[in-house]
Amino acid sequence: MPLALLALAIGAFGIGTTEFVIMGLLPEVAGDFGVSIPTAGFLVTGYALGVMFGAPLMTALGTKVSRKRMLMLLMGLFIVGNLLSALAPAFAVMLIGRVVASLAHGAFFGIGSVVAADLVAPDKKAGAIAMMFTGLTVANVVGVPLGTLVGQSVGWRVTFGIVAALGVVGLLGVAKLVPEIRRAEGVHLRHEIAAFKNAQVLLAMAMTVLGFGGVFAAITYIAPMMTHVAGFDDGTVTWLLVLFGLGMVGGNLVGGRFADRALMPMLYVSLGALAVVLALFTLTAHQKALAAVTIVLIGALGFATVPPLQKRVLDQAHGAPTLASAMNIGAFNLGNALSAWLGGLVISAGFGYTAPNLVGTGLAVAALLLAFLSAALERRHNTPSTVVTQAVPTDQRAAVHQ
Repeated sequence: MPLALLALAIGAFGIGTTEFVIMGLLPEVAGDFGVSIPTAGFLVTGYALGVMFGAPLMTALGTKVSRKRMLMLLMGLFIVGNLLSALAPAFAVMLIGRVVASLAHGAFFGIGSVVAADLVAPDKKAGAIAMMFTGLTVANVVGVPLGTLVGQSVGWRVTFGIVAALGVVGLLGVAKLVPEIRRAEGVHLRHEIAAFKNAQVLLAMAMTVLGFGGVFAAITYIAPMMTHVAGFDDGTVTWLLVLFGLGMVGGNLVGGRFADRALMPMLYVSLGALAVVLALFTLTAHQKALAAVTIVLIGALGFATVPPLQKRVLDQAHGAPTLASAMNIGAFNLGNALSAWLGGLVISAGFGYTAPNLVGTGLAVAALLLAFLSAALERRHNTPSTVVTQAVPTDQRAAVHQ
């Protein structure tokens, strides 16, 4: 794997850290600005919305710029957003900083996936994409816990200052290590948009929304589920999320390795197993050891779908994959928001803290059914529609005429 992937992974590490570390620092931020915890929660919502809308917007704006230069500009935007958050004199300014940083998220992963795939041989594309996303998964194991610890110990502003410094390292890495890759001749924004006329691209994105939504239906409510149902102490939840992150790292690497060999079978196995494990979580959540093991499996199976889904979009939007790739990153965040909302509905309806696991099961099953549908449509499209005519022997034709 080329060193350029390391630069992309460092950028992904910084982005993953800033996305998730705010969840552990909401009480400190709310206290400093004198706002309520729900109000501080807009820092999470604003970031997610920025990713969803920023992915197509920034990608479209970057169609006239080389992919390397666009990655550098996105890392610059990421640095500015995090510095603004670190130095914010008021809550509204920090919210703006969060949105500015989020605008880089979807486009960086979208364009970065295309660049990573272009850096390697065709049979290693999913592995290269997985290598870049390793930065995001490692952020959940290392960056988020350390960032939370630093923020709680010496102040949340220091955490965002460190994240901005990570952005500088990522920017320098992209500038030094990522080569200039020429765009395909004659590819314009209208060609990128035209990729969405392909039903397979839309199906792949729908699988992303539903499949990854299944993961976050459970994980969004992991704290009340583990404390009220499994009986863990509040302080243990951080370490349970580290276990989830370790599962993400392993699943991401395995998904990238096997997606290069058999992409659709990899999706069948990971989505099917994810549905089963989420269903079992309604039972294992009542026992500490089993709950911890299940959390690792959810992280592993959930992220095992990421490289094959991202590669599926790239394959189906061939020739103009950049916008579709970025939009698929937005689809991950849409899945997170959708599943969190649905999970909250079933809890509010009185079905208990384990009910979101069944919501996740339903979403994963729906994603699996879409995977089967996508494969069936592909087989039908690839089957040659030739008319087979049976040759009638000469002697039989002569007998008919007689």
